[in-house]
Amino acid sequence: GAMGIVVNKPADNITFPDLLDRLSIRVPGTRLPKEISCPVLAGGPVEMGRGFVLHTQDYFSEESTLPVDENVGLTASVDILRAMATGCGPSRALLALGYAGWAPGQLDAEIQANGWLHCDPDPELLFGLNLEAKYHSALAKLGINLSLLSGEAGHA
Repeated sequence: GAMGIVVNKPADNITFPDLLDRLSIRVPGTRLPKEISCPVLAGGPVEMGRGFVLHTQDYFSEESTLPVDENVGLTASVDILRAMATGCGPSRALLALGYAGWAPGQLDAEIQANGWLHCDPDPELLFGLNLEAKYHSALAKLGINLSLLSGEAGHA
């Protein structure tokens, strides 16, 4: 099977400091420094209570980090949240609650049927843009201008 994480939809009613508090992760001092915070996103409809941190490879745990590529890793353990709370985590990250999942071969079939557009992972696209800009930036990487597409279907 395959899994994907939505990276441009904010999670409802939770912030990174809220999440740390719910998990009883102590933050040094009284407030989480702004540079340590990260967006909390709705990663997909499967296991929405489970967190996945996409992050730069300057943080790596042998036990729990899965390399996505040479620039991006995925960690799904509470250890990375503890590291982030103390300033020892990755320099750039996003936290997704839940994921999207596909049965074996299902995503490949959907891509072949032009059900999806995909581009290579890019740290600037993942971590550097505001959430609203990510969709248009990903399309631009593929040479697509959304304003030139029609939302209507028809017959040629």
